[in-house]
Amino acid sequence: MTEEAEVGVDPSPTSEPEQQAPHFLQDVIFHGKFKLLKALTPEENTHCQHGLYFEDGERRVDYVLTYPLKKPSGGRSTRQSSHLLIENAVARSLRRGPHSRDEHHRKHQAQKAKDSLSPPSPPGADVELGCPGETLGGQEDHKMFTREKFEAKLRDMGLELEKDEDTKIQGVGFVKIHAPWNVLCREAELMKLKMPTKKMFEVKESSGVMEKINTLVSKVLEPLHPHVEERRHRHIKHLSHTFSREKQHLFDLSDKDYFFDSKTRSSIVFEILKRTKCKAKYNMGITSLLGSGVYTAAYPLHDGDINEESAEPNDRKLLYEEWANYSVFYKYQPIGLVRKYFGEKIGLYFAWLGLYTQMLIPASLVGVIVFLYGCATVDDNIPSMEICHPKNNITMCPLCDRVCSYWKLSTACGTARASHLFDNPATVFFSIFMALWAAMFMEHWKRRQMRLNYEWDLTGFEDEEDHPRAEYEFRVMQKSLSKDQKLQHKTEKLSCRDRLPAYMTNIVMMLLMIGVTFAIVFGVILYRISTKAALHMSSNPITRNHVQLTVKTTAAIINLVVILILDEVYGAVARWLTVLEVPKTDKSFEERLIFKTFILKFVNAFSPIIYIAFFRGRLVGRPGSYLYVFESYRMEECAHGGCLMELCIQLSITMLGKQLIQNNLFEIGVPKLKKLIRYIQSKQVAFQEEERQKKLQRYETDHFLEPFAGLTPEYMEMIIQFGFVTLFVASFPLAPLFALLNNIIEIRLDAKKFVAELRRPVAARAKDIGIWYNILRGVAKVAVIINAFVISFTSDFIPRMVYQYMYSPDGSMHGFVNHTLSYFNVSHFQEGKETLDPLHLGYPVEICRYKDYREPPWSTTPYEISKEFWAVLAVRLAFVIVFQNVVMLMSDIVDWLIPDIPKDISLQIHKEKILLIDLFMKEEQVKLQFRESRLSTAAKENCSKSNNNNNSTTAHPRSRLHTDSTKSL
Repeated sequence: MTEEAEVGVDPSPTSEPEQQAPHFLQDVIFHGKFKLLKALTPEENTHCQHGLYFEDGERRVDYVLTYPLKKPSGGRSTRQSSHLLIENAVARSLRRGPHSRDEHHRKHQAQKAKDSLSPPSPPGADVELGCPGETLGGQEDHKMFTREKFEAKLRDMGLELEKDEDTKIQGVGFVKIHAPWNVLCREAELMKLKMPTKKMFEVKESSGVMEKINTLVSKVLEPLHPHVEERRHRHIKHLSHTFSREKQHLFDLSDKDYFFDSKTRSSIVFEILKRTKCKAKYNMGITSLLGSGVYTAAYPLHDGDINEESAEPNDRKLLYEEWANYSVFYKYQPIGLVRKYFGEKIGLYFAWLGLYTQMLIPASLVGVIVFLYGCATVDDNIPSMEICHPKNNITMCPLCDRVCSYWKLSTACGTARASHLFDNPATVFFSIFMALWAAMFMEHWKRRQMRLNYEWDLTGFEDEEDHPRAEYEFRVMQKSLSKDQKLQHKTEKLSCRDRLPAYMTNIVMMLLMIGVTFAIVFGVILYRISTKAALHMSSNPITRNHVQLTVKTTAAIINLVVILILDEVYGAVARWLTVLEVPKTDKSFEERLIFKTFILKFVNAFSPIIYIAFFRGRLVGRPGSYLYVFESYRMEECAHGGCLMELCIQLSITMLGKQLIQNNLFEIGVPKLKKLIRYIQSKQVAFQEEERQKKLQRYETDHFLEPFAGLTPEYMEMIIQFGFVTLFVASFPLAPLFALLNNIIEIRLDAKKFVAELRRPVAARAKDIGIWYNILRGVAKVAVIINAFVISFTSDFIPRMVYQYMYSPDGSMHGFVNHTLSYFNVSHFQEGKETLDPLHLGYPVEICRYKDYREPPWSTTPYEISKEFWAVLAVRLAFVIVFQNVVMLMSDIVDWLIPDIPKDISLQIHKEKILLIDLFMKEEQVKLQFRESRLSTAAKENCSKSNNNNNSTTAHPRSRLHTDSTKSL
């Protein structure tokens, strides 16, 4: 029997005007004002008051839809709405018997007669299509009709619905959805969910000496584990198998209400909501209805309260106490409980974040050791000693035109000493260590991921093809309607030619956004140049003495503010560009959005740092022939200690600022602000007294929470932080330490946000972190190359090494500073560029020094690049090649040495396969024995029947003789 025959109504658009009824029946059916239900027990009434169950106190609310409430309008629209209500409501009773069908037929004929006496509606008011001339009331009626048809389809799918419009939230109605047992079983089989069977077995991680070591380590680390139920049964595991209605006897169905947990139930309902079509062929599911305003929100419910002491024990409250609490920052995360409550996708994110944070501990220790080594050896650093020596009488050339004067090299003593903290031989070792650390982190994550896949029964899970997005279906519908009617039977899809304008727009906009980033970096460069010149003209000696520090710090802060602003802009631009492409599935949409967002935000965050590391001080020129921008701004130089110190300042301010402001302050403040705005808009303040008297329902409380927007922002901020930790770690060894401190807070902050600030997300299955893993691998590979160039070209490591082994007379670093400075005759300054105060030092200057490898003015080729420059350049390039290949080779060795799948997990997977085969073999044996017993029973019955026949023959010989005689005749 088809759905139409079973329900008794025609859901096609042609029968739509015949599907309405009196509006009061909506209250009768959905509100239960005249319901005939059994009396609720006190316990059931408590559950019902909390909003976790239907009005009967038995059926659990698995999902909630919200919609705007409007006063019904008169005329044809009201009749259609009422008629649709009675059709959809009474049609459900047609399955109950012939009497219900007769009653429905009488009501149907009466309503048709009533409609025939009404005046016809104007031709322009097409409720189904929503004409441009449709009034606002007509649009609301159209949304109401669409809701009723969609909800009727949901009931046809087997879901049970209950409406609540008598709420304390003005203008908001709620549709509570419950999935009965038969629907859960059907969808679990279609979704190929793995469920635990009755068979249980013991999980042995190791044996012998390793078992004793693991036991000892577990006892030592026991205080660091959260107090959750999953820890008690970690050595016992249920054998899992794909659910099948034909093999329900394999599963433990003693308590059907909790066989499917709330996470699974909500994901099943969401799957039905996504694939249920409303009215047209291309109008898909709940996503399009949310986008068109038919519904305003759709979310599963949290399973209880967290703040009240009298709240019943629930997973949400346990997560709040053992996970989303800053007092347990030192403990491991209850990843199993996170997965149980939020699903595998969110569980994988927090598992990845936890492992990343743990791996930062050794990186932080090594970084602190490198920093302390620089502090301990700063007094023994010969170049710093030469600069800071009192007898140092080197006169340096002016740092800017006209307003700057000559200065003594000894005034750069503080900068030189500070640079040594980050520019020392230990930096090279730390760069190699961090490259290997990144490789080990990726390998450990793969192993951790495989272990979680086994524990969460995802070993055989494969991503199924997702449903097409509503926007894609709409574009396909437009394309098919534009074709000839003869080609309507062909399946249409969007080709590259259809998306070509969107692709061109993407390319142009991406290049434009990157160009905007470069323009802002250039603007900050002009700010530094002009500010430096202005501060040198100051009459305050303190200001003139701290020009470099002031300019560097303020420029870094400006860069930080610009980065924070552009991050929000680029996020919106990336989403807009992805929408233009019209990806087919949600997965494709997410991957394209992630790629664009990462490119734009990566360029935004690292452009100022890349400029300082590789371009500043190299496009300057020389005294007498400087490079100018707009013929008036002289390009800035690096301080004598090199650009590494300024790179460290820029990196530290950007990293710490993004973590403190964007990652923490915004994550705390923005959700609370949005929640407050939603609270005010709903006029809930006027009902505070009523709230004290009667508690809000669970679905009403969750309505005020912030909707879940996906994991892309969470991953993105961590990937950018991973870039700060690995890409320029040679210039800032303390980056892992600051990242560790941030992540300790970030984990609990995100946990609290998910548990208390956000609506409960729909559980999504996933066996890996998707495209983020590829991005991490790409960042780790690029980090090797960038650190090689930072060591070679930004730091003074290579010039010091070349001087010590090629030019030093005694093999020491004595004379290195003088070796790196060239000579300039001040009479060769360009006209109008010389200093205004040539006697600033108290005596006339004829020769000044500047940092470069050039010939002296008395040479036959004055101011030409010297041979020392080419020697240093050759060694720098050689170091980049050697460093890159050696470190990548060592990373590949680490990848090869560490297997992707832990050995114990491989053994357990093999053991589960054997146990599963044994389980099915025993099942077949039971079936065979049952058949044999039935056959033997049937044989015995046949034997007893034959014996009875023999007895009857003996007792009546005459009858047998008569029968034989008859047969012979």
